[in-house]
Formats: sequence, C-alpha cells, structure tokens
Amino acid sequence: MSLLPNSRTEPDGSAVIRVLGYNIRSLRDDTDALVRVIRACEPDLVLVQEAPRFFRWRKKLARLALASDLVIVTGGATTTGPAILSSLRVGVERTEDILLPPTPGLHRRGFATAVVRVAGTRLGVLSCHLSLQKDERHEQSGMLLDRLAGMGVEHAIAGGDLNERPDGPAFRRLADSLTDCRAAAPWGGEHTWTPGDPYQRIDAIFATQDIEVLGCGVPSGHPGVSDADLRAATDHLPVLAALRVPAS
Repeated sequence: MSLLPNSRTEPDGSAVIRVLGYNIRSLRDDTDALVRVIRACEPDLVLVQEAPRFFRWRKKLARLALASDLVIVTGGATTTGPAILSSLRVGVERTEDILLPPTPGLHRRGFATAVVRVAGTRLGVLSCHLSLQKDERHEQSGMLLDRLAGMGVEHAIAGGDLNERPDGPAFRRLADSLTDCRAAAPWGGEHTWTPGDPYQRIDAIFATQDIEVLGCGVPSGHPGVSDADLRAATDHLPVLAALRVPAS
C-alpha cells in the first residue's frame, strides 16, 4: 500500500491535512488500541461518533484526546455523540453543537460543527452520526448540507457514521453535492463495518468540490496500525483521508 501524504503547508498557503473519521463506541472497547490507531494516523482533525455521553463524559473524552496528542474542539454529550478533536496545528475560530429534531422512539441525533484555520486556509468541519431509520436518515442528510451551506465558509468537510451504504438515498444525496473522498481517491481498505469481517462501507468523509482528495480509506496496513488494534479498538473501522485545502 502506498503511503498517505503527510500533513504540510504549501508555499501558497494551502494546507495538506489528515482527517480521521471514527466511531469509538463510547470507549467501551480497548481504549489503548484505539489510542494507538489514532496516534499512528497522525490526524489534524478527528471526526468522532459515539463519544462518551453519560457519567463524567467530558473527562473521558479529554483523556482520549490527551493520550492521542489531540485537544477537544467541540461535541460529545451536547450533540448526543458526535465530536471533533484536533491537533495543535489547527486554530479554532468558532464552534456550534446542533441537536436535530427528535423523532419519538428513536435516538436523538446531532451535529458537532466548527470553523477552523490551518495555515492559510479556513475550513468548516462537521461530524455526524445519522439515524438508523431510513426516512429520518435521508432528512438528516439534507440538514447536513444546509448546515454546511450556512457556515459562511468556502471550503468544508463532513464525515461520520452514515448507517447506510453508498447506494442508499441519504449517502447518494450527500455524494451528489459533495465529494465522496473514498470514491474520488481510493486508498487503503474500503469496508468499515464490522472489524472482524468487514463487508460494507457505512462510514465516510465528504469534502466540498474545491478540496483535492489525495487518498482516503481504512488505514489497514498503514505504518503503526495493526489489524489486531483495529479489531480491538471499537466496532467500526476508521476512515483516514489526506486532503489539500486551498488557501482562503
């Protein structure tokens, strides 16, 4: 497997960044394995799903960030699960946690959002975990696009656990307006669920069409990432993307 480009700042102020999308199942599995995977991927941004939401959830998320050489940007229980972590390379301009309209009998969903700066770039970021119910999921995909459009930024990324394959209506709705990073520049593995026997891609990273995708996929075989750690860390496989964001 070819190596994914490292993070760097280009002479024109554009930035190559690494973005990791990861459903961490509320840290109920092998947290040490999870930390090893995150650190090996060397992300600038981590789009987390199923962050801790209950007793001492802030402390648990802070411990994960510290162990992974990252800081908390936003999210967690305040979004019912989605969160954003970042490296110190990333400057945070503003954040907003969004709770989506509830549906009786279903888990309430939310978006963790931020506007950040990396080198000479300005970037909108959104982490999501869409509904298990098909119609609600499709409606939430439209809310996601509306939220990105309303962030007041030229460049944006969104990612998370979509609970749907690429041929599903919510996934297609997002891919029609944004770049599906894995489809644009396949790298590493494809399927994200389940780690023991991955057979479907339900986790993804999307970017606005002006962002260049340099590679995207499950970091199986990436230096420092072992299959044993991927299986032990959580019940999803992560998605790692290298992106070149134009200078703002």
